[in-house]
Amino acid sequence: MTLKQIGEFGFIHKISRGCLVRPENVTVAIGDDAAAFSTVPDELTLVTTDLLIEKIHFSRNFTDGLDLGHKSLAVNLSDIAAMGGIPREAFVSIAVPENCELDYLEELYRGIKALAAAHNVNILGGDTTRAPKDLVINICVMGSVAPSDILTRDKAKNGDRIYCSGFLGHSRAGLHLLKNNQYKNNNLFQTLIDAHKRPTPQIGVGRFLAKYPDVKTAIDISDGLGADLSHICKASKLGARLYENSLPISDHLKEFCARFGFDPQEYALKGGEDYVLVFTIAPEKAKSLEDAYCQKFGVTPHLIGEIVATPGIEMTQPDGCTKPIESAGWDHFKVDA
Repeated sequence: MTLKQIGEFGFIHKISRGCLVRPENVTVAIGDDAAAFSTVPDELTLVTTDLLIEKIHFSRNFTDGLDLGHKSLAVNLSDIAAMGGIPREAFVSIAVPENCELDYLEELYRGIKALAAAHNVNILGGDTTRAPKDLVINICVMGSVAPSDILTRDKAKNGDRIYCSGFLGHSRAGLHLLKNNQYKNNNLFQTLIDAHKRPTPQIGVGRFLAKYPDVKTAIDISDGLGADLSHICKASKLGARLYENSLPISDHLKEFCARFGFDPQEYALKGGEDYVLVFTIAPEKAKSLEDAYCQKFGVTPHLIGEIVATPGIEMTQPDGCTKPIESAGWDHFKVDA
């Protein structure tokens, strides 16, 4: 069955069940011209949106609806996490080509709703229209954060230590396996595939950092460590020095790169779509943060470098020499990104 057979309003009726998981403060949900809800008093409102276009951000050839729905919401929740916020409301808009079956769309919404429910997020509306060729998904998420808690890109200080909350390069490796059909009947790289198909938005880590008084700067890794760290550097008018031996490269990624002849360091720096958080803190506060983080999450964050006064990003090698690091990562408008 296709969307054409049941129509836009029939589809809205089918997917509207299960969208409202937190009814308090909601006056009008799906079904009217607009949603109506009250925001959290004395908190800032966060708004983020991401657009996913078939053949640019995903392929239906190797992405099922459930995974696509999860990821399309997860990338938005990650932005809220990077600012230390609590996600609250979501709006989902899709443009559907004629060759997209209704079953796929229902699975897409099932993936969105499952992740939304896991994070207590209401889905309060959106839009549905026809696409000439490819599936397009746009999700807007609203959240909130106390003014004293907000994490931004422009508060890094010279000498701050740079930490990363998880491994890098997994999503890019998973994408390579999927695109090249090198994953069937092979469980060895399932962790990498899962990282690409079902990223975990680090809401809990973001909230922990927001409540930690000495952390004021963070960003999520969507375009690659080099590119995203450069956003912190530019916003803070500083530079960064990374420690080559401290990049968070997992054994899974090392084995993948060894098998297919790739450089794990390049994957870590330019991979993108890992959606872990990078944050900074003054050196004298670093050890106490590590202890508190470990007590909360059972692991220690990865110390990967330090903020420096000289603009740009460089890498310190094991022999003490340094080399410049390109800030290039994923760029929708550059063919060679």
